[in-house]
Amino acid sequence: MSSIREEGKDQIIFVTKEDHATPSSAELVEEDPNDPYEERGLILPSGEINWNCPCLGGMASGPCGTDFKDAFSCFHYSKEEVKGSECLEQFRAMQECMQRYPELYPQEDDKVSETDKTSQDSASAEISGANSTSPTVQDSNTTQPNTEGSVES
Repeated sequence: MSSIREEGKDQIIFVTKEDHATPSSAELVEEDPNDPYEERGLILPSGEINWNCPCLGGMASGPCGTDFKDAFSCFHYSKEEVKGSECLEQFRAMQECMQRYPELYPQEDDKVSETDKTSQDSASAEISGANSTSPTVQDSNTTQPNTEGSVES
């Protein structure tokens, strides 16, 4: 026989082998296609933007969330030949907001750590060293004077 214990907000149910021996009587609930909390990806079936999509990485919230939503919505609903070309002001406002919070929205240049810079510098040195030719290597297309049996006149 199973026993139930409450711990705060949690309910712990202990079951026995006999409980597992009988088939489950649980009924599965059909998914509601109109459930707004169901994960559907970035664009909902209605064509609206799913601001809760984890693919946005939290950009829709935070100090620049409103600016992000304005810019992204403008781009998404754009009907222009060059999609989003009418959204420059919204993207500019979003960028200015993000620059005010560099600790939350680091620039691409800020993401490169010192170790990355060091490894990039050494890789550049190796590449430039590989491109230089050694003074002992001769070009096979150049003609060398024939010194065997040549007679000076």
